[in-house]
Amino acid sequence: MSVDATSTRHPAEATPVPNTGAPFATLGEAFDIARDRLSSDVWDFVSGGAGDETTLQDNRTEFSRWLFRPRTMSGLSMPSTTTSLLGMELDLPVLTAPFGTDGLFDAEGHRAVARADARQGALSIVPEAGTFSLEDVRDAAPSAARIAQVHPMGDPRNFQRMLERIANAGYSAICVTVDCPTGGWRERNLRNRFEIEPRVISGNYPGSDSDELSEVFGQIFARNADVWSWEELADAMRHTALPWIAKGILTAEDARRAVDAGAAAVMVSNHGGRQLDGAPSALAQLPEVVAAVGRDVEVILDSGIRRGSDVVKAVALGAKAVVIGRLAVVALAAAGENGVEHALRLLKEEIITVLTLVGRGSIAELNSDAVTRRVP
Repeated sequence: MSVDATSTRHPAEATPVPNTGAPFATLGEAFDIARDRLSSDVWDFVSGGAGDETTLQDNRTEFSRWLFRPRTMSGLSMPSTTTSLLGMELDLPVLTAPFGTDGLFDAEGHRAVARADARQGALSIVPEAGTFSLEDVRDAAPSAARIAQVHPMGDPRNFQRMLERIANAGYSAICVTVDCPTGGWRERNLRNRFEIEPRVISGNYPGSDSDELSEVFGQIFARNADVWSWEELADAMRHTALPWIAKGILTAEDARRAVDAGAAAVMVSNHGGRQLDGAPSALAQLPEVVAAVGRDVEVILDSGIRRGSDVVKAVALGAKAVVIGRLAVVALAAAGENGVEHALRLLKEEIITVLTLVGRGSIAELNSDAVTRRVP
């Protein structure tokens, strides 16, 4: 089925959420509302993963394998959730993922996400495959902390032009997605004959016949894409003074290659289980990556985050911050900008609760002593 922003059942056209003061009471309820509001094929696109979806499931299971070590009578007042990442001060150790096709979920897409992030002190990663351009998102939320995403593929000259554009638009850093040289084998989408119309992902490349659009996203959806090397990426990134994150790292070897190529941070991620089924969960690989490069660069965790306790576990195991992808999508689909802001608010409230119960006065005080591995 061919899907675009006009053919999808849009949240604004669905039955409104009862006016109870908040769009949903829990983050789990946001998933329920989004499932009801989106068409079945779009919901499968959002919620599905690659292959048999074992990696998708393992992303959640791994969090349950880590238990907290509560510390009582700490004498601490309200814990702080503030942190910094790449020199940017944040009220919350959370980034929203650069999910594309954002116009399918809300008419304002990442413009709404960035505004919500700005109010809650989270950090926005703006997608290359977004419905709106990186300049549109900047103008919609000028006070937001923003990172722009790029895909290392195609003609290096086009890639360099995008790097220049990101710098000229005032972005603070770049997120380089290294684990997506081609699309994952996503069988829910195949069964649904699900296709994305170019206009839903072409905000940064106006006109569906854009050479850059065809080159970048044509390769992602192809099965015979030309894959860059770390050396090629390092050479391309020399053309920007902005710090950059390597997104999609799962091994110590790749983490070290990323740092050697110039990355200022690495993001441990399996693309939410949407790329390679049978890959390990991101949380399972986090300690390996932290041990390899954590003294040299900041480490971020993406994939599987669903609640505030997940954030605390990830930071305790060495992450400086986490990324929310599906959670941000469903909050946007459930209640637009207000939904994203409320999801961030609920994350913060749960993080504060968990920090209090494990006896830590701030996110910065977390370490591996706060958690223990469940005995099989």
